[in-house]
Amino acid sequence: MNIDGIPTRTLRAHPEQRVIDIIDQSRLPHVLHWVRVATLAEAAHAIRAMQVRGAPLIGATAAYGLAIALGEASDDGGLQQAFETLGATRPTAVNLHWALTRMRDRLQPLPAERRRAAAWQEAAAIAEEDVAQNAAIGQHGLDLLRRIARPNGTALNIMTHCNAGWLATVDWGTALSPVYAAHDAGLAVHVWASETRPRNQGLLTAWELAQHGVPYTAIADNAAGILIRDGRVDAVIVGADRIAANGDVANKVGTYLKALACADNGIPFYVAAPRSTLDFACPEGAAIPIEERDGDEFRLVHGLDARGVPSALHQLPARQSVANPAFDVTPARLVTALITERGVCPASRQGLLALYPEENHD
Repeated sequence: MNIDGIPTRTLRAHPEQRVIDIIDQSRLPHVLHWVRVATLAEAAHAIRAMQVRGAPLIGATAAYGLAIALGEASDDGGLQQAFETLGATRPTAVNLHWALTRMRDRLQPLPAERRRAAAWQEAAAIAEEDVAQNAAIGQHGLDLLRRIARPNGTALNIMTHCNAGWLATVDWGTALSPVYAAHDAGLAVHVWASETRPRNQGLLTAWELAQHGVPYTAIADNAAGILIRDGRVDAVIVGADRIAANGDVANKVGTYLKALACADNGIPFYVAAPRSTLDFACPEGAAIPIEERDGDEFRLVHGLDARGVPSALHQLPARQSVANPAFDVTPARLVTALITERGVCPASRQGLLALYPEENHD
């Protein structure tokens, strides 16, 4: 997508140097800063510390991280160490393990001397597939938005949660891909972007929408319900970190509350995600591990001080007991439909298997 009118992706691979450059998203929306990742440890840190975030981008970064690691050791021991180190960084987003497993399956049969080049090729394939899949999600979602568009040209009001735009993927995004497709096609659209405390990923949504010229309004998380109830939201579209085989959806904490508000007010609630986010081995949402993150993410508030310098302030004492679950699970019954690169389907095992029949192993 665009930054100041310039087409940009979230990572840049340099296979000849065996490094990648990533946008340090922990510094957005205040500072756009690129970071070079040149070691396995740096790749693991980038994922764990949320310099990269969003399930599809985590998967692509992990794939490149494994390729980088093979520059240090490409034997079986080095491959396994990289697989385990990167796999331990984030537990909920299934794209991470999907990408690492795909990389290991591709590389393990090869002799060590051929693995490095093959690893960069496979990581690039994963990244390019992510771009293509997200673009397809945008077109399928655009069809849905056209169906609910108002005949008088009034802008569609779409609410989202967290950040599932191009910053969460290699390009285009998942939940925001239909929004970008609509905007680029001339369909009037406006986005309600909730802040998504405590990491404020919704502010990244606001930043990228502004960069691409899409009208938006940032809102406090607790304002979502009244906007939905008062008829100021035409649809909610969110991304996902894992979708279980029965259609249950794990996404950023707070998603479940929006789904409940939509159900109570007859507003469609859509989930957009590529194949790599679907976990057919996970029977239901209750089996999805929910990441509990450091309490300081909640105790501290980050922003700019009066001089425009990044700063962190305590909103709670350092020893204050807090809970900081990073995700919640929305049951399939609250999901109007899933939007994937293969089309739109009900949030159910039958619906998913209609799009992905090769996953039916009964």
